[in-house]
Amino acid sequence: MNQFRSQYEWVRRTREALLAYCEEFSSADYIQQVDIATGDSIRNLHFHVADCYETWLGRRALKKQIRKINPEQITDAKEMRHVFQDVNDLVDEFIGAFEHDWENPIQVQWNNHSLTPTPLWLFTHTVTHEFHHKGQIVKMGRQLGYIPPDTDLIFP
Repeated sequence: MNQFRSQYEWVRRTREALLAYCEEFSSADYIQQVDIATGDSIRNLHFHVADCYETWLGRRALKKQIRKINPEQITDAKEMRHVFQDVNDLVDEFIGAFEHDWENPIQVQWNNHSLTPTPLWLFTHTVTHEFHHKGQIVKMGRQLGYIPPDTDLIFP
């Protein structure tokens, strides 16, 4: 099996633990602004993570036209699962497109600048970005009174 597919499978399993945790939340808690500093809700952070994959891997690296979803249309973690199914399909396509050429820089546009990251950098960026926000989501859930399970990288 391709090592990047294997690695992403660990990401998916860990995300599954987080989504299952978030499914315990009421819809009101899932969409409630929790982080005073940023005005973020758990839903908005989940959406931001999904959008990062879609933007960097889909729109920029694969040059795909991907529909923009309004996060306000998503009211709970069960609905967010559908968004992440699309992300999983996109990551699978990305890995397939670059599985034999992870180190060759590709040209992408970002804020009216041309960048040349490697597919390996893009994959690493999106995964580490997700884990960064996973920690924030767990903290926000705690602030709302939900006791989280272990959401570190799920052990085999």
